[in-house]
Amino acid sequence: MAKVYVFWDNSNIYIGAQAALQKLGRRTGGVRIDFENLLKLAIGGRQFARGHCVGSVPPEVWAVWQQLAKKTGIRPELFERGAASGKEQAVDQALQVQMLRAAIDEPQPQVAVLLTGDGRGYADGVGFHADLQRLHDRGWAIEVLSWEDTCAKALKSWAAQIGCFIKLDDYAESIVFEQGVTNVKALNMRRRPAAKLPTPASAAVSSPHKC
Repeated sequence: MAKVYVFWDNSNIYIGAQAALQKLGRRTGGVRIDFENLLKLAIGGRQFARGHCVGSVPPEVWAVWQQLAKKTGIRPELFERGAASGKEQAVDQALQVQMLRAAIDEPQPQVAVLLTGDGRGYADGVGFHADLQRLHDRGWAIEVLSWEDTCAKALKSWAAQIGCFIKLDDYAESIVFEQGVTNVKALNMRRRPAAKLPTPASAAVSSPHKC
């Protein structure tokens, strides 16, 4: 059975969670991610090989990162925000390095699960989408878990065609909560789809897989 590698862009997931709650008419000031349930959703009951999570470290969120490590066993790779821009520095590239290392280190194709909505750079052969394509070309199964409204359209469409695109919106009540206000519900994965390893022929022509 293929093993699952989880690649987790936490900032992108967090921003999408705020937008999803706002769409539901809820407060967004105290949004928190239930890291344990989100990782369970990503793994989907399969054999877990490794997880990589990246994010940034404004001082007020140190406790959040400590909680992620405690709940998931994944030690996040953290980067300081730029002093001038206030934006994240090298976060995406760090996760992409882990994706490419997995492709090289694993002798057999496995399952790549990407938690993000960022599809920038694909036309230039860079970014998450481009590196997922490289994994798929090597025979890996591909799953993208993202919020529907904040996921790049090209990434969403491609993932749905060759593997699986899984809307986090369908699991929002089990993975997002308002700190001190609401609690998450039990995670139900009975309808969670799963991508299959592509055959060499299907990988070459990017023919669709049914989840």
